[in-house]
Amino acid sequence: MSGSEERSADAGSSRHGLPELIAERRAKALRLKQTDAESFPYAYAGTEPIAGILDSYAHLDSGEETDDHHRVAGRILARRGAGRAAFLDLVDRTAKIQLHARVDVLGEESFERLTSLDVGDLIGVDGAPLRSRRGEISLRVDAFTVLAKALRPPPDKHGGLSDVQTRYRRRELDLMSDEDARRLFADRARIVSAVRAYLDGEGFLEVETPVLQPLYGGALARPFTTHHNALERTLYLRIATELYLKRLLVGGLERVYELGKDFRNEGVSSKHNPEFTMVEFYEAYADYNDEAARLEELVRRAGRAIGYSGELDLESPWRRVSFVAAIAEATGIDLSSVREEDALRQAIAERGLQVPTDGASWPQMADDLLSKFVEPTLTQPTFVLDYPVELSPFAREHRSQPGLVERWEAFAGGMEIANAFSELIDPDVQRERFAAQQRLAAEGEEEAQPYDELFLAALEQGMPPAGGVGVGIDRLVMLLTGRDSIREVVLFPAMRD
Repeated sequence: MSGSEERSADAGSSRHGLPELIAERRAKALRLKQTDAESFPYAYAGTEPIAGILDSYAHLDSGEETDDHHRVAGRILARRGAGRAAFLDLVDRTAKIQLHARVDVLGEESFERLTSLDVGDLIGVDGAPLRSRRGEISLRVDAFTVLAKALRPPPDKHGGLSDVQTRYRRRELDLMSDEDARRLFADRARIVSAVRAYLDGEGFLEVETPVLQPLYGGALARPFTTHHNALERTLYLRIATELYLKRLLVGGLERVYELGKDFRNEGVSSKHNPEFTMVEFYEAYADYNDEAARLEELVRRAGRAIGYSGELDLESPWRRVSFVAAIAEATGIDLSSVREEDALRQAIAERGLQVPTDGASWPQMADDLLSKFVEPTLTQPTFVLDYPVELSPFAREHRSQPGLVERWEAFAGGMEIANAFSELIDPDVQRERFAAQQRLAAEGEEEAQPYDELFLAALEQGMPPAGGVGVGIDRLVMLLTGRDSIREVVLFPAMRD
């Protein structure tokens, strides 16, 4: 088929409409089943990544051919013809390669079958690498097999998917049409592998804790609720893995981590998806200073895994600033001297700061000041340290500053990416913190931490001093790949109907 014939076929498809096009393609699939017994096999063994072939034969000169045998498989991305030769673009997960089909190699019947295939069809090809006279590494088609028929046409090869909503709802179409999307999710996989490799190399044991929990905890968030019929009880999708992992420290597993899904029944935004991926790691005999050094190295390793070369300085030690100093610099409010709700509400009003104050608690207002006036300014990697105790029910009291706890949050690219404590190990203090959270819940705070007697019993067995960190994998991927929305880095993000 010539280039002009291909354009005519595409134009005709659009004129006929999708139902007619699907009918035409279905008829082609039926004919293939009837006339070609080797079509639609159950497997197609021995394929190689296209990228490997392109790399291996980059040395070929223009017009140079080989007799080497290679087998690839993928989706037809484009097709064009010139007399008794045809050219097809074949794409797999790794790269795209041009197929060079000739009548004198395939024979009339096989050549006709190949050139009658549609853009979007999946084929397997046996062939020999060459470099075309125009300088493109190609594969001469010696034989091919039709693996699957695309009844629906793929997105336009030039325009791709212009509608953002469609890209998120039909991620398979996004991946099919956009090499950058495929690269992004390959990078995500490399980042996750680098995180695991770092923790494994440091002697951490990967564990699995319940996703369905009888009592949620480990964060200030609203849970998703479900019901177990056989047990006749309410269960919750976990909001964090923290409390179970710390129970493992009590049991003697001194370095543990879990990488998996957490769920929080909260709003959807460019930085929030109700289902998200976290890694939490806990280490006996360490504190939040040790864990800050660990996070720096973990992010450094993840960046190296994908060849990060952006504007963030991942190699130098990260900046450190206290929670109180950061808010004072951004807003002029000194939280160390404004410890009552009414006083903080007045200070916010006097400065005309757009922070909800009606009915808000002191912790809520303090947290809003950080998220609205400090967080967006933290472009380079930064640790904000030493939080008020009211914001941190599981962090250990600060060793030198009353009213504060040893906690940091890590920010980069204007968003939080990690949270860490010197872990609270005193069961009596933890009991008091739970009671304070219960008082907040009684006052209407929906995200208060529930009272967990089983966790307290574990602490009463004796928990070693420890540091713990939670890292948002989705946000880390956003940071290292330069994406502005969490929906870009989650394959199938939550969407409205």
